[in-house]
Formats: sequence, structure tokens, C-alpha cells
Amino acid sequence: MTHSAMGLDARIDGVDGDVAENVRYYLDGLDAAQYSRSRIEGEVQRRTREALRVYGYYSPQVAHQLPEGDPPGYVELMIEPGPRVRIETLDIRIDGDAAEDPRFREAVEAFPLAEGDPLVHAPYDRLRSRLANLSLERGYFDWRFVDRRMEVRPHAESARLYLALDSGPRHHFGEVTIDGSHIEEERLRRMLPFSPGDPYLAGELARYNQRLGQTGWFGSIAVRPRLREAASLALPEPRLGFWNEVEVAGGELASQPPAAPDADGPRLSGPALEGATALHRPDRPEVPIDISVTPADRHKFEVGVGYATDVGPRTRFAWNQPWINRYGHGLDHNLFLSAPEQRFTGTYNMPLADPLRDSYRFQYGFRQRDNEDTRSLEATVEAARRWEFENLWVQTLYVRTTYEDFTQGGDEEQVWLLYPGISWSRTRTRNPTFPSWGDRQRIAFEVSDGMWGSDADFLRMTGETQWIRMFGEDTRFVTRLGFGAIETDDFDKIPPSLRFFAGGDRSVRGYAYESLAPRNEEGELRGGQQLLTASAELQRRITGAWWGAAFVDTGDAFEEWGPDALNTGAGLGVRWISPVGPIRFDVAHPFDDEDNDFRLHFAIGPEF
Repeated sequence: MTHSAMGLDARIDGVDGDVAENVRYYLDGLDAAQYSRSRIEGEVQRRTREALRVYGYYSPQVAHQLPEGDPPGYVELMIEPGPRVRIETLDIRIDGDAAEDPRFREAVEAFPLAEGDPLVHAPYDRLRSRLANLSLERGYFDWRFVDRRMEVRPHAESARLYLALDSGPRHHFGEVTIDGSHIEEERLRRMLPFSPGDPYLAGELARYNQRLGQTGWFGSIAVRPRLREAASLALPEPRLGFWNEVEVAGGELASQPPAAPDADGPRLSGPALEGATALHRPDRPEVPIDISVTPADRHKFEVGVGYATDVGPRTRFAWNQPWINRYGHGLDHNLFLSAPEQRFTGTYNMPLADPLRDSYRFQYGFRQRDNEDTRSLEATVEAARRWEFENLWVQTLYVRTTYEDFTQGGDEEQVWLLYPGISWSRTRTRNPTFPSWGDRQRIAFEVSDGMWGSDADFLRMTGETQWIRMFGEDTRFVTRLGFGAIETDDFDKIPPSLRFFAGGDRSVRGYAYESLAPRNEEGELRGGQQLLTASAELQRRITGAWWGAAFVDTGDAFEEWGPDALNTGAGLGVRWISPVGPIRFDVAHPFDDEDNDFRLHFAIGPEF
């Protein structure tokens, strides 16, 4: 019988739980086809004993049995673990500036073992790694372990654990130098999340790197601390692996550091360097920060194609200029083409003191629509001021002017509107392509009045909220609510772009795109003054990137609040998380449409 190059399967008697799983893990890398039978037996014994030591069993009795045939596919283990070593002495100390650092105290207090507990190696190793990582993350660049020992006495069934860290002084941020920027340097400095003199935090460098990347101004970004070059003169500290720290000696295990590696040339030893540099060491050491950037491409072009049941095939062309001058101003143009709608928009972005949070935006656009009972030619210009707050809410104050020549359900008008508005929105998401967690909220108010020249008086409010949550690894829940209202005595002059319609892929499935709204005496859609839609969808992973979905949608657009009934649709769907984004296919039954038994919905793209 031939076996593939896989680990040796272990059938274990005598231990269970984490201990048995660790034995299996140690044997998993043993490829029996690469060894002779006697060598396999030796490796089984050695690896099994090592796996047991990790859990404090230093005197086990291990019997094994291999099946006939070469190579063997499994091994039967009969294990008598013997007495378990317990912790007699636990000595963990933090010296230096880190002794007053709360993060270090939290790490030590979270250590799960205490004197008298059975010995388990993993928590000790994790704490050692955690303290080393914290030292680097929080600016203790002179850190070192002055004591790092695990002494085990199998005959006494006891162990002594020692771990002492001397962090040395904490470094602070020093001067910041910026090289290669085509953007005004002061703008980049205003984005710094720290100031020279603040305690060093590696996370702040990562945060600044992220901020620079979000501007879109740069093709490459490097943010690095400039550490002391003198450290390269010191001989390397001995790096103690576990089996260097715990070695057998006369029935007793104690730590023995290995010899230091050979140096490439004449160097100072660590203690000699320490004495030499101490003469000129500042009271508060600082770390200068070097920032190196290169400009992003000045012109970026994108082409996208897609399909949705609502609009059919669609195409998008984009021309983006992430920067056009040294102040970081940007210009974007987008052309969207589909059968019922063609749209061209342009946006001029003018960042202010905080480029990511504060900006002026100037937009213009043209749109033509020909869908069902809607015919519209629209031109819009907008000026907006945008703020983003620490809680991720975005406030936008804007003034929009629109000229629209339209026919809607028997209404034919040419109107010019000037209306200011304000909106608040927030989007939070993890894994934007197919969010495992996220939510989105938006509410906006707009007002138009003849006193400043508008052809119609109105107060318009719109809002939406959408939530995505995962339950376990394979169940996903998506819900949304949308609403809107127009208060006006001039509804005939309200253009289709401001009226409300429901129905379609992202509204009420089971009904045609924007087919739900009040109609005139001829049965033509007029649009509504109010809107309410809601949806609940439960998704379940079928296998891999394939998910099944069950959903219920309800809603309508209407003339007055308190409609007699809402239109409801429900159905089943399939989701495939493709490399280009989620692909959704739904079959929905409309409960309030006697002419149709079901409707297919197909779309590409994430919910947000």
C-alpha cells in the first residue's frame, strides 16, 4: 500500500484533549516514507516526549505500535503520562521606564499561570514574545531580558520560571523630515497624529502611513523611525531558543546560554558600548522620523462593465486626477451609460487644513433618463462643504441648482431650482467587498423657496439605514430601511429626480424598477411624495464562496402618510463571492401583483 507524503496519523490512548492534540501536531510533520522503520520508531518516541513536556509531563512512559507494511500509515500510542510538573517559583519583573507603563502591567497581570499550577510552556513563551513586541511598539529600544530561565526538576515535580525585562528609557518622537513630496509640506505635517516630544508609538506611524495613502496623492510611501546607528557596533545578544533554556543536567534541568556567534570584524561588546554611549545619552532619548514619498500618477483611467436587472447592461468610464497642484486639489470625471439612463459628472475637490476630513467640493453633471413614464433631461451644479468627525460621521452642507426638462405621468415642465441642503452620513465596514460586519446611515434635508428664485417651494427629507451582521462563520443577516418625504404645494413642478419611486433590485424585489408609485387616471406613474421601504435577508454559506439567501422586501411610494397596504415580495437567492465582487441572483414572488408570479433579479457588486 502506498501513502502520500503526509504526516503520520496517531491513535492515542492514555491522554486526551489538548495534550493528545499536541502529540498529533508534533507527529503531523513526520513523513514515514522518508525514514527507515527503526528511525520512524525513534522519531515517534522523541516527538511524543517533546509534545508531552510542553504540558509539564517530563517522565512519561510511551509504548508504540506500528502496523505491518512500509511505510506505515499510522501509529498506535499507549501513553502513561506520569506525574505532572507544577510551578514552585514564578518571578516576573519589569524594570526601567516600562515598569510604569500600563500596557506592560496588563500583559503581566494577564499571565494565566500561578505558583502551584501545572506547568504549561505556551503562556510563558507568549508572555516573553508579548513583552518584546511591546518594547518595540512603544519605544523602549534599549530593552533586554536580564533574566530568562525555566528551571525544571522532574524528580521533584517542580519548576521555577524567571522572566525579567529591563526596558531602559522610553524614546519619544523627534524631528520629522519629509522627502520627495510634490504637495505642500505643511499640509502633510497637519496630518501627523503625533507631535515631536510625544512618547513613541509604532501604531502612530502606521496610522500616518494610512492617512497619506488615503489622500491618493502618492505612488509610494515609507514612514520609518531613524534608530541609533551605534547599535550596529554591538555584538549580538545571544538568542536563546527553548532547548537552550531548558537543558538536562544530572537529572535536573537548568538554563545554559549558547556561545555568542562569531563577529564579522572588530566590534564593541554590548557592555563596552553601553559604557561609551552613557556619557552622551540624553535624559529623554528621541527618535527622528523619516518620511519618503513619490507622486502618484497624475492621470488615472478606469473602465467598468456590469449588469443589473433594473437597468440591463451598464458601462462606466472614469478619469481621475488625484492631484493637479501643490495644494492637493483633485478632479474626477465619470461617464455612466445604460439603456434607461446616461449620466456625466465632474467633481473638483479642494482639501482644507485636514485634507482627509475637511474640504470644499464643486460638482456638475448632466443626466438623461428614459424609463417607463419618465422622460427627463437634467443639468446640476453644486457647491459643498464637507466635515468628517472623529466618530466617522460626515456632515455635508451644500447648495445645489438644477435645471430639468421633464415629462412625468402627464406632467410636462421645465423648472429651475435652487435649494440648499444638509446631510449626515456614516459608513462602517469590515471587508468592503463582502462585509462580514457593517452599517450605513444617511439622513438629508433640502429646502427650496421662490423667495430666492426657485420655481417650486418644498421641504424634502430622505433617510436610510442598512446593517450587516455575521452569526458564526456561515450565517449572515442583512437588513435595511429607507424613507423619504416631500412637503410642497407645487408637486407638479417637482422633477422626477426628486420624486419617490420604489421597486427593483435594491428596493422591493419582485417588482419592476421604479414601478411602485402613485399613478394618474391614465395609469401612468406620477411618483410619490412619501417613500417607505424595508428588507430583511438571511444568508447561509453553502460551500466555499457560495451562499444561499432568503429574503422579504416591502415598501411603496405614496401621496399621503399611512397607506392602506405596502407592496411585499419574498424569495430565494444565490450569492457567489467572485474575484470581481459579489454576484447576486434572486427569484422573487410579488404578493401584490396579479399579473406576475415571479421576477428574476441579477446584480453585481456589494451591498454598500
